[in-house]
Amino acid sequence: YGVYAQQNWAFLANLAFGVTTTHDPSNNTQMIFAQSELVKNGTLLGPRIFSTGTILYGAESAYKTVIDTYDDALAALKRRAAWGAFTVKSYNQPRREQRQMVVKAGRELGMMVVPEGGSALQHNLTHLIDGHTTLEHAIPVAPLYDPALRLLSRFGSGYTPTLVVGYGGLWGENYWYQKTNVWENERLIRFVPKSVVEARARRRTMAPDEDYHHFALARSAADVVHRGGNVQVGAHGQMQGLGVHWEMRMFEQGGMTAHEALRAGTWMGARALGMDGSLGSIQPGLLADLVLVDGDPSADLAVSENISHVMINGRLYDARTLEQRIPDRRPLPPGPPQQARSGGRNVGCLETLDVP
Repeated sequence: YGVYAQQNWAFLANLAFGVTTTHDPSNNTQMIFAQSELVKNGTLLGPRIFSTGTILYGAESAYKTVIDTYDDALAALKRRAAWGAFTVKSYNQPRREQRQMVVKAGRELGMMVVPEGGSALQHNLTHLIDGHTTLEHAIPVAPLYDPALRLLSRFGSGYTPTLVVGYGGLWGENYWYQKTNVWENERLIRFVPKSVVEARARRRTMAPDEDYHHFALARSAADVVHRGGNVQVGAHGQMQGLGVHWEMRMFEQGGMTAHEALRAGTWMGARALGMDGSLGSIQPGLLADLVLVDGDPSADLAVSENISHVMINGRLYDARTLEQRIPDRRPLPPGPPQQARSGGRNVGCLETLDVP
């Protein structure tokens, strides 16, 4: 709403759970690029931020992007590029020719087009045929067979099934709320407002495992990986930080190995954005991002969230408190006590907390 917090609890929660880079394919243009700059210059602590800015939405709304001609598409992309975007999100443009004009403009300007079909299979398939660079959200139909799997697996496209809000059935996040006491996760409630966590977690949807659609969606994602395709994590901001680990574990439930799921959460995400020359793996010359885990997630993926330290751009933080340890020792700057009445032990832009 045009006001920047001194610290952003969503950014803090993601970093505390090992997320060092985010690509947000739907945000407020006027806010997100400024926040990205604030993170870059150290004013805000959080993962590095990339975004499409405001989506190119085709349905009637206050922020509808009208694309009737190629010049309309070109102007919409140029505007977002001027803000700092290298990707745009084509979302529910109703006619295929409109979506094709966005793709053509993206090629002309060197921008990626990451579409969403709003759970419409016919949109998803033409997105892939027409050369969009990723597919955001799950293809709702499962299982998928050879023709669709060949489309999803071809080189140059990335698939972000976003299982926490998996289209076509009961969302994956509900499974984790049912199976785990999320409100007792100490790392989560240190950074995420208690009111946010408890409102979603304490009164839970209960269903038998066979009712959860994410198992079928995850099997399709595993099929894509096993055919050589690129599948990456997209946690949708449902439960900041923790959702990424849910996504990887759901990939494993669908048939990926733990190592394949970890690659989907790291290198494959970087490759989908064309950033694998800078991010996503540990190699000489890449940015100095590291996540130190208590345990071996390649043997037991459930320990992936047991992060002791996280490094971003060569700065090492205690992941449980976000106190900086290297190159010098600095406590997490507290924000104003705007929501101390919530009764939680939150830091950042919520209540102040002395961290040992």
